[in-house]
Amino acid sequence: MSKIAVFNHGKDSNPKSPKIQALSKIVSTYGYDTKSVDYTGQMDPDERVKQLLALDLSAYQQVLLVGSSMGAYVATVASEQIKTHGLFLMAPAFYLPDYDRMEFNSPVINTMVIHGWNDEIVPPENSWRFCQQHKIRLKMIEADHVFNSVLPELEKEFRFFLDGLD
Repeated sequence: MSKIAVFNHGKDSNPKSPKIQALSKIVSTYGYDTKSVDYTGQMDPDERVKQLLALDLSAYQQVLLVGSSMGAYVATVASEQIKTHGLFLMAPAFYLPDYDRMEFNSPVINTMVIHGWNDEIVPPENSWRFCQQHKIRLKMIEADHVFNSVLPELEKEFRFFLDGLD
């Protein structure tokens, strides 16, 4: 079965961030092809959604969307139109004043949200609100918005998530 994991970086990040590199290595061992979309220079989250939706993923039977911050917003909104097997969201940029969307209707059952207690960019309560509304698993960890200081723990949670998919 052909599977792909599509990574969506945050507003001030890039497709080669340490987080994406680490998680890409892990998902490859699960038999997924990987793609990290380059949104560098595109600050509008809804334009990023259009960019993700323009990818041709028709060759894949399973699509996993992974996103961090603005990238998690992008993955979640796009999952309403892309048949998605799994959604792994880190510090999702939900319910922020500069974003058009305040309601989300992702049909993806296999969803996990991970957020840092010390996030000063996206309030942790935004993830709690989303997870409570959609009855989604939320994992809070001792981290800031970027997660680079806790990559081993993030990798462990990602493996746990992947193990639950198949």
